[in-house]
Amino acid sequence: MRKSYIVSYDITGKKRLRNIHKTLLGYGDAVQYSVFHCELSDKELAQLKVEVQKIINHKQDQVLIIDLGPAKGRGQKCMEYLGIPYAKAERCAIIV
Repeated sequence: MRKSYIVSYDITGKKRLRNIHKTLLGYGDAVQYSVFHCELSDKELAQLKVEVQKIINHKQDQVLIIDLGPAKGRGQKCMEYLGIPYAKAERCAIIV
């Protein structure tokens, strides 16, 4: 079962900041610059955590992961937007 997560980060180094952003783009959609909405299986969440652990400086950086619940249930209903609404990007494979 896939769950919805909000992943937010506060990274102090420019290189680590770029690497975290690129990594999270592989797992979800950027809602704001340092905030991502991800729909992940348990395995994908574990992989994301391993990748993030390798990038961050554990004494200077912070990554916050918030479990919103099942992607097909409460996970979509518990986000509220003021101003421009969030539009989920459609993902598709491009073969070159």
